[in-house]
Amino acid sequence: MIRIAFAVMMSLLAGTAPAARAAEHPAYGPELEGFEYPYEVQRYALTSQGSDLTMAYMDVKPQNPNGKTAVLLHGRNFCAATWETTIAALGKAGYRVIAPDQIGFCKSSKPPGYQFSIQQLASNTHALLTSLGISRPIMIGHSFGGMTTMRYALMFPAEVERIVLVNPIGLEDWQAEGVPFIDLDQQLKAEQATTFESIKQYEQRVYYAGQWKPEYDRWVEMAAGLWTGPGADIVTRVQARIAEIIFTQPVVHELERITVPTLLFIGQLDRTAPGANRAPPEVAKRLGNYPELGRAAARRIPGARLIEFADLGHAPQIQAPDRFNEALLDALAR
Repeated sequence: MIRIAFAVMMSLLAGTAPAARAAEHPAYGPELEGFEYPYEVQRYALTSQGSDLTMAYMDVKPQNPNGKTAVLLHGRNFCAATWETTIAALGKAGYRVIAPDQIGFCKSSKPPGYQFSIQQLASNTHALLTSLGISRPIMIGHSFGGMTTMRYALMFPAEVERIVLVNPIGLEDWQAEGVPFIDLDQQLKAEQATTFESIKQYEQRVYYAGQWKPEYDRWVEMAAGLWTGPGADIVTRVQARIAEIIFTQPVVHELERITVPTLLFIGQLDRTAPGANRAPPEVAKRLGNYPELGRAAARRIPGARLIEFADLGHAPQIQAPDRFNEALLDALAR
């Protein structure tokens, strides 16, 4: 009888464990409702591909303007909010800062049937800036946002003062290197399996070379809370499409065509390479070598300047914000 009671108790505990673990981390709405941004969030209404959409953004104006505007584009596992220390530093230096969430991400609309492309996201960003009367901004893009920034510079070269690329992805062609393609159904299954733990483990291993600080958990909770919240179905469907364009639309073959002044900030410990987890071991081990990728990009982009952080990874603006912001402001001043 005692043995039966013990078995029942263990069964009940096992059944409640997943729910208990899920409750440890917050869940956010399909447009990241419940997660607070450091500055007021505004919304730009646009019609794109026949859908009425809204693009969330922060527009932070400085007390002592220097006449310049910086536009900050986030990465895939990031949002506009992750730029908070950089926004503050740029604002203090006199820059007006625009930090949008791309369509399909964070607090912006997530149209399920949208035909995503890097060009479309760049066009949406251009439309937002045009609506705000902003011309020739400094475009600063991190990770996937760096990929979008390069595409923006290729599409609108006369309308950009300069670009800053912070550990951008797209500097290698993963498919050409031998990473197998997976279709949307397979990618959707991968997105649906996303949890706080899976994001954290991936970032710790790939972004930060095994290092971790407790303050990074906030950004993992932000992403995981979106992927696993009440809008999880639409979020994962949209993110599966975005994962596909990241894989199929690298900009590495067009670096010589970038004509605007370019700054590259590369954390040397980064090993980000979308799809490397499904590549053969001999392929995976040579992917995401950011020391090599950054130097190769600097050689190929006309006049590019490279700034390396030997002890930092994929997100130097988060890992060492004071150092990153000081280096950024110094480089922009030059």
